[in-house]
Amino acid sequence: MERSKNVEVQKSRTKDMIGIGMCAAIIAVCSWFSIPMAVPFTLQTLAVFITVGLLGGKRGALAVLVYILLGAIGLPVFHGFTGGIGILLGTTGGYIIGFVFLALVYWLITAWLGNKTWVVVLGMVCGILVCYIFGTAWFMYVYAQNTGAIGLMTALSWCVFPFILPDFIKITVAVFIVKRVSAHVNF
Repeated sequence: MERSKNVEVQKSRTKDMIGIGMCAAIIAVCSWFSIPMAVPFTLQTLAVFITVGLLGGKRGALAVLVYILLGAIGLPVFHGFTGGIGILLGTTGGYIIGFVFLALVYWLITAWLGNKTWVVVLGMVCGILVCYIFGTAWFMYVYAQNTGAIGLMTALSWCVFPFILPDFIKITVAVFIVKRVSAHVNF
């Protein structure tokens, strides 16, 4: 009986590691599709939404952390095939780090309210709002250190407003993908 329980725990851990690694890789691949802007427009956010939707907030946050650590050590997993700690410490690094907060907020909301579709959407929306707040504060701080002070409305017009509609579209697409994939694969 004890051996059977250990085998099941090992299978669960292996499945978790595979899911986390696979989703970290998907985030990396999606980040390579980018349109240069003050904050590059990528499919990375879509991959983060899909990751938390499939894996949940806890394992989703771990997948995002793996992705960030891979980039931090220099692997070209960030937008435009870039990597290194310099990207994370640069003006857009706060948005990348903000993905961890997105996953944690998603985890908190779905832990409280369950996994109904409206809760999943709410978790993703609240998560991206926290990512916007953290990333914009980071952007403003780093920009001020390197170039000079910037107003909040200017930062928002460069870094948030152009992304609101695309991110809501990504949430819609992610929820659809998560529902379809979850019907066939048990993460």
